[in-house]
Amino acid sequence: QVHLVESGGGLVQAGGSLRLSCAASGRTFSSYTMGWFRQAPGKEREFVSAFSWSGGETYYADSVKGRFTISRDNAKNTVYLQMNSLEPEDTAVYYCAAGYRSAGYNYWGQGTQVTVSS
Repeated sequence: QVHLVESGGGLVQAGGSLRLSCAASGRTFSSYTMGWFRQAPGKEREFVSAFSWSGGETYYADSVKGRFTISRDNAKNTVYLQMNSLEPEDTAVYYCAAGYRSAGYNYWGQGTQVTVSS
């Protein structure tokens, strides 16, 4: 079982930055692929970014490529999402997710609100 807790959301003006954190419980964090998803009002949840459990591969949605950076610290059981050049379209609840190796995401955090004002 993995318990995920996100933090770092808030209100920021367009062009600003935020860093989201996701702290995970458990002693096998390094065996999990970690991802970030978001859901805007009236829209479906969408993929934002992921960091593989092995090899250090990172993945990004086209809409955030070049602006967002995912990183992880296995010693701290934490994954981060650095968000720069934020746009009003980035406004959403951001969720952290974990999946054992490449098995798909089956653990989710409660979400953290990000609001970008124009």
